[in-house]
Parts: sequence; C-alpha cells; structure tokens
Amino acid sequence: MKLLSRLVFWIAGWRLNIGWPKDLKKAVLIAIPHTSNWDLLYARAAFYLMDIPVRFTIKKEVMVGPLGWLIKSLGGIAIDRKRIPGGRKQTYTEAMTNMLKDADELVIMVTPEGTRGYVSKWKTGFYHVASGADVPIVIGYLDYKKKEAGIGPVIHPNGQMQEQIEEMMAFGRTVTPKYPEKGIL
Repeated sequence: MKLLSRLVFWIAGWRLNIGWPKDLKKAVLIAIPHTSNWDLLYARAAFYLMDIPVRFTIKKEVMVGPLGWLIKSLGGIAIDRKRIPGGRKQTYTEAMTNMLKDADELVIMVTPEGTRGYVSKWKTGFYHVASGADVPIVIGYLDYKKKEAGIGPVIHPNGQMQEQIEEMMAFGRTVTPKYPEKGIL
C-alpha cells in the first residue's frame, strides 16, 4: 500500500507535511476538510506514507465477506453496538471511547463534518471520544491549493469544548478544500 500511495502522490503532485507527535500511540485524528470523495484517497495515502496506523470505524454489519475484507485491509474496524448494563445499546461514541481505553495503540480517524456537503457546525462526538478516553485530538489536513497533506495542531481536551472546536475550525479555514463552497466558513 505504501508503494501505491507513493505512486498516487507522485502522479497527483502532492507532498507531505509530516508532523506526527513522537511517541503518540493513541489519539482521535480528525481529517479535514471533507468535501470530496477524493479526500479519502489522499488522506489514506498520506497516512500510509507517514506510517501512521490510522483506523476508521464502520458498522459491524458491513464488515462481512469480500467488502468486509477490503474495508478491514484499508483500516476499517467494526463497531459493535452491543447491549450494555441497563439493556440499551451503547452509542458509537461509547464504543469508540471503550476501544481507545482498551487499546495499547490506536488512532481513530473521524471526519467532524459528518458529510461531504457544507455544514455550519461540526458533530461533537470526536471530542467526547477523546475526552472520555483521555487522548489528544490530532488534526490531519488536505490542502488542495498547496497539494499538501499533513498534520496540524494537537489539542488536548480540557472541557472547553466549544472554544476548542472553534480553534480547530479556525485551523481548518487556513487550508483549501477541493470544493471551497462546501468547506468551513
């Protein structure tokens, strides 16, 4: 995959801005911006080239047969919303928090926009996951104007969620998405 990723970056003319914190083993990585299907290709290639073992979550029901094998090979991990004490199903946020707490090494990638279309605010589950698991939030970005994929600031959740998310969004406004009209305003 690393060789294929080098080829993708070479053909497309992209470069890396590697800034992964040394010795960071567990984190929530937010991938911004997310305005195009191309984002997954370049982001996944970038993380292979940076040797960051990024994983992403998907419903366990999708992780069957050949499609499941492909998704797993790309870094997908199944979310099992099993029943927890009290009889209710655990939420995705709870499942991801528990995964991070239980793992020695795990970086989970999330797109805070939740869609490729324009949104005026981000979903906040990633913040709750990082806070609940006591891990940092690392910003991974794609800048289509510079043709650069990289690692931005590292944010340690401190309980001031709205202020910290605004800080992350402010960084997101410094990079150019593939479709700027769908990006963070």
